[in-house]
Amino acid sequence: MQLISYLKEIYQGNSRYARRSRYLLLGFDLAVISFFVATTFLADAPWIRVMDYIIGGAMIVELLARMLAHQDRLAFLIRPLTLVDILVIFSLVAPAVIGNFAFLRIMRALRLIHSYRVLQEFRSNFRFFARNEEIVFSVINLMVFVFVVSAMVFVLQVRVNPEINNYIDALYFTVTTLTTTGFGDIILIGEAGRLLSVLIMIVGISLFIGLVRSIFRPQKVRYECVDCGLTRHDSDAVHCKHCGALLHIQTAGQ
Repeated sequence: MQLISYLKEIYQGNSRYARRSRYLLLGFDLAVISFFVATTFLADAPWIRVMDYIIGGAMIVELLARMLAHQDRLAFLIRPLTLVDILVIFSLVAPAVIGNFAFLRIMRALRLIHSYRVLQEFRSNFRFFARNEEIVFSVINLMVFVFVVSAMVFVLQVRVNPEINNYIDALYFTVTTLTTTGFGDIILIGEAGRLLSVLIMIVGISLFIGLVRSIFRPQKVRYECVDCGLTRHDSDAVHCKHCGALLHIQTAGQ
């Protein structure tokens, strides 16, 4: 019981110690994400597998700690982020038993989705992230899409397409297709490859346009109107554009 109380304080408390502990966990998340992204550009090596096992063990301990601290542990286990962590842990420890199959790269890329938890914590504690939330989310959405889809391109094409020899080739194809550059030096073959190309063009370009719009259009702030529930307003708004209710948005001058 003392251990559970300690874990609840770390994950849910507001004390300075609890916040510092969560920042350490956030640093771990960012380091893991950076490691996974960096190693996708490297050939498989024994030291990478050793690091995978170490990270997998640390993630198991951290996942169990979060489960013990959660009020409803069954609900915690079926949360999307928890399922992502379980898949990533499997991808890290499975090679010791079943071999390092290429499809596991996709599962490792899913760890990027965990960056949403990082952003939520930063949004609560740093004004910059709260003020630029839409832009940051757009960047993360685009990054997640690019790296996960590049992993899918690599897995589906590396054995059948002579033009896809490594992850960099897959990333190059994804980016050129996403930006509609389309040099044509690399194309995906087979029905699955053509369908994946269509997915990149439709979904990826939509995400790219959303990022451009969020950068160049006027910035909004998150503040829920007590009358109509509208949550996005101009930073200098005095009245809600939807219902006209008086707003009390805090600014740097207040």
